[in-house]
Amino acid sequence: MASTRTGSSFVGEFFNQHGETMFYLFEPLWHVERLLATAAEVNNSTALPGIYGDVLQALFLCDFSPLEKFISPSPQNHVTPDLFRRESSLALCEEPVCTPVLKDVFERYHCKIRQCGPLNLTLASESCLSKQHHAIKAVRVRQLDTLQPLVEDPHLNVAIIQLVRDPRAILVSRMVAFPSKYQTWKAWAQDGQVPENDEEVKRLKGNCDQVMTSAELGLSKPQWLKGRYMLVRYEDIARYPMQKAEEMYKFAGIPFSSRAREWILRNTQTTEEASGIYSTQKNSSEQAEKWRTSIPFTLVQVVQKVCGPAMKLFGYRFVDDEKTLSNKSTSLLEDKQFS
Repeated sequence: MASTRTGSSFVGEFFNQHGETMFYLFEPLWHVERLLATAAEVNNSTALPGIYGDVLQALFLCDFSPLEKFISPSPQNHVTPDLFRRESSLALCEEPVCTPVLKDVFERYHCKIRQCGPLNLTLASESCLSKQHHAIKAVRVRQLDTLQPLVEDPHLNVAIIQLVRDPRAILVSRMVAFPSKYQTWKAWAQDGQVPENDEEVKRLKGNCDQVMTSAELGLSKPQWLKGRYMLVRYEDIARYPMQKAEEMYKFAGIPFSSRAREWILRNTQTTEEASGIYSTQKNSSEQAEKWRTSIPFTLVQVVQKVCGPAMKLFGYRFVDDEKTLSNKSTSLLEDKQFS
């Protein structure tokens, strides 16, 4: 469970790369949001989180039929070339889910590891049922409590990892990734003036508050979540990927496979010897700190003001001037254990 630009695709791969016994889905809720977010009446109601929960619950039970209703154009006989980011799920690109290629069928998110025909959701469901472990990455679940029915479902055994990241870094990343949506912030970055009661600033505050509310609930260990919630900071994963992956696997009750371990070694430029405490300190931590030289101090001040409570909870240090911001030898991360 994450929000956009928190490193969730990278962290999702830790599970996707587990091997034969893992069924991993990348953002299946994209379809639900795409179809429903435009419907004003849903926007103004509390219906969306409940629908997300229902679709996730079905997917964890390997039932794709609720999701099918949201795939557009509608699948024909449970076959679709339109599943969002199919190629990001190894289980959807391996046999028997990978069927022979069909001529003249364009699949935007086609498998990269081998050529496959359009996705047969019946085969996907069968593959899902044959796997021991299931993982779903979702950036659209805004409130942890909407997942309570999943956690309490006796047919499931769900664990939730909430991934958070420094909101200042998230803003920088979103300005790059979604330039059209972040035009206003870019203009403010240029002229140095930010009207604090602007809708965009309120939206940022809303995002931070939702993440914080979920984390506070998770960390308060209500009865229904006991032993089923873990909070992880992206920055800690960037510094110690192997150690954090090991912790996440242990929490989820899944054996940490050598295949996942090798993927992490390859993709974080760490070495097996340094895979403990000092792993990738040179590489992925640099990646995690890059934002500090690409955001004007005025924007940092706005984020610190509206996201201050969340930053305090997650242990992100505030900066008081431009110099501290760009001086990467000053850490903006407090050592913090969330248990």
